[in-house]
Amino acid sequence: MTYDRLVCANCAAPVSEGRCPVCRANRERLQQDNLFAGVNPMALIALLAVLIAAVALLAHQTA
Repeated sequence: MTYDRLVCANCAAPVSEGRCPVCRANRERLQQDNLFAGVNPMALIALLAVLIAAVALLAHQTA
């Protein structure tokens, strides 16, 4: 889950803005918990395509 759409129950502001200590703490927790938080979705798709191509090439060479 991304924190850019979450609203803080403490200050009613977006968590991504980090207006209060609760927002900042939750923003830090979400950034640490999510391994791919800072990765562009297109980069993930490209990485997946490269991995699929590598597996297909390996399967073709062994057959």
